[in-house]
Amino acid sequence: MSRPGRIVYFDAWTDPVAGEILAAAADVELVRLELDGDGCTNWTELARTHGYQALTRSEARSRPERGEQWLPGAALVARCPHLLAVCSAGAGYDVVDVDACTAAGVIVCNNAGPGAEAVAEHVLGFMLALSKKIALGDRMIRRGPLADRMVLRGNEIRGKTLGVVGIGKIGARLTELCRGPFDMNVVAHDPFLGADEIASHGARKVELGELLEEADFVAVSCPLTAETAGLFGADEFAQMKPTAFFISTARGEVHDEAALVQALETGRIAGAGIDVFHQEPPPHDHPLLGLDSVVATPHTAGITRESAHAIAVATAQQWIAIFEGAVPPRIVNPEVWPRYSERFEEMLGFRPAALDAGESR
Repeated sequence: MSRPGRIVYFDAWTDPVAGEILAAAADVELVRLELDGDGCTNWTELARTHGYQALTRSEARSRPERGEQWLPGAALVARCPHLLAVCSAGAGYDVVDVDACTAAGVIVCNNAGPGAEAVAEHVLGFMLALSKKIALGDRMIRRGPLADRMVLRGNEIRGKTLGVVGIGKIGARLTELCRGPFDMNVVAHDPFLGADEIASHGARKVELGELLEEADFVAVSCPLTAETAGLFGADEFAQMKPTAFFISTARGEVHDEAALVQALETGRIAGAGIDVFHQEPPPHDHPLLGLDSVVATPHTAGITRESAHAIAVATAQQWIAIFEGAVPPRIVNPEVWPRYSERFEEMLGFRPAALDAGESR
């Protein structure tokens, strides 16, 4: 006889609709924990759960004395013998120790897609703010009388070249936004996609070096992995045009912050739009925040009312799919499926669906 799957989450969903959908599902039991709650109670509930809606790093850092222990790393996985699945709220899943989950027979799912519009629009906003010097103009007019408006002379983005690093759902939507209204040429670097698939998104596949040499805007939206950590350093910034802008809505660790500061201070590149930092939130005296050539936001690219609702709905639907025994739509480690299926049947009393060849996030 099948048993309901238990899901543990901390504090709140991105939108209450997720809780409403899951509360109405017959195959799901919800358990809400609090970051400020009793630690023993939290560990007891986690040890019994089948699913964990992962705490984000930002949420954990909001309670530095308590939050880090609830990140889904190897230590947490080891203390949760019934755990079958870990899901992240957004497209990024670097907060999850995927290797530890795979070794334990636990699937990992992200939520790529629902926040793509919000992030793509944010990148376009960076592009416009930097090229038109909108943020700099706002700062200067607030500082006092402006002697010469010509110091704020910017550039139009129409007809320029956009370089997309990681052309998933965000990069594809950004390409669409830039090609149509602004007639931009788009090149993309993504080692996991072939030239035809990249072309179907409206871009031309190139190697990273070629992208850096051609692009007027380098937009980074790849996930943080062992391969992408430190992807952008002094050598990469040196390959960019001196008139080019670097924009990242990925993760802070994808670029070397010190190298970026140096590239900006020496005029090696024209400016940067940064939504992600190594330390979040960044300290107020962070070197990047002191540069007029930088437009910065505190990891808010994906935070809109619409995206919060869409992410919540997609999150709930994915959990329901998991506990109905279906293959979740955005599984990160499909190679674990055979062992996961055995554990799932042992825990919940029935075997999930077979994984089709090539099925993944």
